[in-house]
Amino acid sequence: MAETKIIDRSFMVSRKRGNGTVRYEVWQDNGVVTRYNLAYINHLIYSGDNGRVIGYDNRHGHHRHFKGSVDPVDTTSFEEIEQRFEQEWTMVLEEFNAKRNR
Repeated sequence: MAETKIIDRSFMVSRKRGNGTVRYEVWQDNGVVTRYNLAYINHLIYSGDNGRVIGYDNRHGHHRHFKGSVDPVDTTSFEEIEQRFEQEWTMVLEEFNAKRNR
């Protein structure tokens, strides 16, 4: 069976909540995640790397992007990576908002 894109969604974070876009792309083959791209984009927090503040993908092995640096991740479980991404992008946004509201 061919690889199929099963998730392709983006949502905007309101200006009031800190701004930006959260992007999810996931592909599957025979029920197994074969490819993914998860990104939080906010040019107010980081202007490099097309505004990607934090992201995970497996285009060249499983790795994490954070404000321009790229590091391998120690797991290949998509579920774990997705959970990390959720926690990290919300934490980054909370930290940004805390600084902005001082």
